[in-house]
Amino acid sequence: MHAVVLHEFGPAHNLRYETFPDPVPGAGEVRIRVAAAGVHQIETAMRQGLDIGPPLPELPAVFGGEVAGVVESVGPDIDNDWLGAEVVTARSRPGGYAELSVANVSSLHRIPAGLGPEAAVTMVMTGTTTIGLLDIAEVTSDDVVLITSAAGGIGRLAVQFARQVGATVIGAAGGPAKTAAVRALGADFAVDYNLPGWAGTLRAALDGRGVTLVLDGVEGDNGRAAFGLLAEGGRYVTIGAASREEFRPDETELKERGVTFIDALALLLAGQDRAVDEVRALAAAAEGRLVPAFQTFPLSQAAQAHAALEARETTGKVILVPDDRLLP
Repeated sequence: MHAVVLHEFGPAHNLRYETFPDPVPGAGEVRIRVAAAGVHQIETAMRQGLDIGPPLPELPAVFGGEVAGVVESVGPDIDNDWLGAEVVTARSRPGGYAELSVANVSSLHRIPAGLGPEAAVTMVMTGTTTIGLLDIAEVTSDDVVLITSAAGGIGRLAVQFARQVGATVIGAAGGPAKTAAVRALGADFAVDYNLPGWAGTLRAALDGRGVTLVLDGVEGDNGRAAFGLLAEGGRYVTIGAASREEFRPDETELKERGVTFIDALALLLAGQDRAVDEVRALAAAAEGRLVPAFQTFPLSQAAQAHAALEARETTGKVILVPDDRLLP
């Protein structure tokens, strides 16, 4: 099969599209012909060899975990009824950046009717994470919610969810194309945080209304600016760090302003029932309650996908599609 292999930690062009041994399903496993595979921001950091928490893989390595596709073979103890099934999983090996991948049958979900493989991959990881983060944030109709990195995979879903519960929604993103996309999702306000003074512009537009909840997916300087917009008694909830620059509010300032700080990602990693939330996420997309957004790259262009993601040039979830699926 073809796969994208990392032989040496470093820049995006170290990802090489080459032949790789076909994985063989063992006991309890199936082999999937991959139709779509997800790419994560965290994988761009791991590719560089950065110590960011998860253990770095042994090299050579194939990145990725979530894939959608068709079961083409099964392990010795698996019912043949799985053959031909369209499935999605968040836990595959040797990795999702490949034409074939193996997963334990216990991790599989049959893709709901009407949901394509790209949407299914988006929801099984990014959608599941979003649902868990929103459970922690407890968004209500009384909230004025500021969502940073609102054009990203999690951000776009969070904008939709907050609108559905009746909150006033502000989406902050970088550049006019991304703010237009956020506005199209139904955000009450869309602001470009690449522009100087964006926080002051937003404060004026709110005309005295205070932000009660920040869902911060970017951190860094823009996270700090978003935190500054919170009204007394508000909640600042971190849901990502697209800037790769950490921002943590000062404890003294939190107390003085009565603001609650919640590291939602840390809480999620400690206690989410992912299997249950994967079902919830897939159902939300299948029923049209949440519409996942994604941007596709051919598998052979995984290096370009990483580079675009690092440069924050993408919108929605970044998906790799095997090259032969793109042929006419």
